[in-house]
Amino acid sequence: MPRLNTPEELECFRQKILSGRDPDKPCISICAGAGCIACGANEVIEAFALAIKDQGLSAKIDTRGTGCPGFCEQGPVVVIYPEKICYLGVTARDVPEIVSQTILKKKIIERLVFKDPATGAVAVHEPDISFYKAQERTLLCNNIKIDSRSIDDYLAVGGYMALAKALGSMTDVQVLEEVKKSNLRGRGGAGFPAGRKWEGSRNAKEAIKYVIVNADEGDPGAFMDRALLEGNPHSILEGLILGGYAIASHEGYFYVRQEYPLAVENIKLAIEQARDYGLLGKNILGSGFDFEVIVHKGAGAFVCGESTALMTSLEGRAGEPRPKYIRSNLRGLWNRPSVLNNVETWANVPHIINRGAEWFNGVGTDSSKGTKIFSLVGKIRNTGLVEVPMGMSLRDIIYEIGGGIPQGKKFKAVQTGGPSGGCIPEELLDLQVGFDELTKAGSMMGSGGMIVLDEDTCMVDVARYFINFLTDESCGKCVPCREGLRQMDKILTNIVEGRGKDGDLELLEELSETAVEASLCALGKSAPNPFLSTLRYFRDEYEAHIRDKRCPALSCKELIAFYIDPGKCRACGICLKKCPVTAIDGDKEKIHIIDQEKCTNCGTCFEVCPAKFTAVIKTSGAPVPAPIAQEKRMIIKKAPKKAQKKADQNE
Repeated sequence: MPRLNTPEELECFRQKILSGRDPDKPCISICAGAGCIACGANEVIEAFALAIKDQGLSAKIDTRGTGCPGFCEQGPVVVIYPEKICYLGVTARDVPEIVSQTILKKKIIERLVFKDPATGAVAVHEPDISFYKAQERTLLCNNIKIDSRSIDDYLAVGGYMALAKALGSMTDVQVLEEVKKSNLRGRGGAGFPAGRKWEGSRNAKEAIKYVIVNADEGDPGAFMDRALLEGNPHSILEGLILGGYAIASHEGYFYVRQEYPLAVENIKLAIEQARDYGLLGKNILGSGFDFEVIVHKGAGAFVCGESTALMTSLEGRAGEPRPKYIRSNLRGLWNRPSVLNNVETWANVPHIINRGAEWFNGVGTDSSKGTKIFSLVGKIRNTGLVEVPMGMSLRDIIYEIGGGIPQGKKFKAVQTGGPSGGCIPEELLDLQVGFDELTKAGSMMGSGGMIVLDEDTCMVDVARYFINFLTDESCGKCVPCREGLRQMDKILTNIVEGRGKDGDLELLEELSETAVEASLCALGKSAPNPFLSTLRYFRDEYEAHIRDKRCPALSCKELIAFYIDPGKCRACGICLKKCPVTAIDGDKEKIHIIDQEKCTNCGTCFEVCPAKFTAVIKTSGAPVPAPIAQEKRMIIKKAPKKAQKKADQNE
């Protein structure tokens, strides 16, 4: 590997890489992110290598394992350049056909292209897929284009050009000012202006300063940081080096979630490659600036996503938050000035230095600039990572990109901001996505989790689930969080199990107020959000659970019951065979009944009852019909098979 000693040498080397690459040469990019690997991406990559070698095409076709392009539900994803043909759900068995038909004969394999589940429209090329069309992919765009383990690929798409520009023609103050002018806000949750945070550390008198990447992504269903770390680790590393230069820091840290082994592996490799090229270490690009990076694996504690808890963990102690009498950018790691930003924030920095603050300010709302990556999951057709401009409405994200709610169900709410976020109802679907807008609605941006909920979701149980999660993840250091959340969890559990009573809601509100006002860190202060937001918009569901012992969504097991409609039962016997607790009694030509004493409300009978019968009824709060007398359980004598079949078809 060459050591690059000046910005000019870096640019010459980049041009050399580009000159050795034919833009018209076929290149097969296969997503090698953790999600696609779980679906067999490694086997697909091996199959492509074997098929290309067997046909003697190694010199004519390039292949690369790339990062996550976002459409995780449809993985493994394969994109063929330069045409940008996108194949979804590819298996190793499909590879020989792709090589022989698409690569050699330029024929499209129809079964592998995207078919819109809502409209039935077919899209062959990646930019035409509805999931990608409305996105603005500034950070994720290169994930499917580059080999995540190749620094040369990163250089080929303009990587480290921002670093060369900063070290070659900008002072550290100019870099800081550019970030300030961009109005970049931290993507980790609080949305604090990054430039102001950096300035505080730079102006601190302490000589030793630190810059830290918060990659301790612990929100259920969130994987934005993981995708960037796995797919484009050099972009975060470059941003970190620029941050170090701007605040006069010479040491940086990656604090990575232990459950992300591939991310840890890729960022460590990126650091080694950057050091070999002279982009890390002593006298970077001949500028006189020295910078080193250390990778630290977290211990699996959700609370370590909080800045002071993370720094305490980095110091080798138990990850517990500490009071912020003095902010961590003035006294953080080892009581020295420390700038902590999350993965996505650092990844934005090279783009800002390359394109300028004015370009960054051209995207977004008045108070929220740039793009934001969300993990779009839950009851939605198209799940995965989406990157959208700030200011896009929730409706456009859910229906235009996500494809809407499957199975003809109605939208009920969207939960944003992770476990400490809130639920936003249908009447606010036209709300613009932005830090302040989501906060006013009772939720938050958080790190970017977005969980879509449909009509079958009980909002009381949603609040209970997240409060339970946060109760387990509380470090226990302060009473309002440790004991307050425990009591909230207990009360909410009683409500969803039919033991709620008058006064519960008032007590929950009082506990919430105490946690918000008196908790030590952001985990406790924001933890009541799931309850407060669902109470704000779905109070009627809480009242139904408490007063009527009824779950309107027919979701809470202790408040629902199943029975078989005698007028619809055809004695097919499917529910009888599938019931895991033998709670169903019946026989041939004999109407089936459910023994309510034995029934565990698992819902198996409801799920397996043939759609043409719909004999199993799910109810809540209404009386279950009394058992039918034995002599009345015999169904009418069955018609001859042909007549019965015709009757069933007519139904």
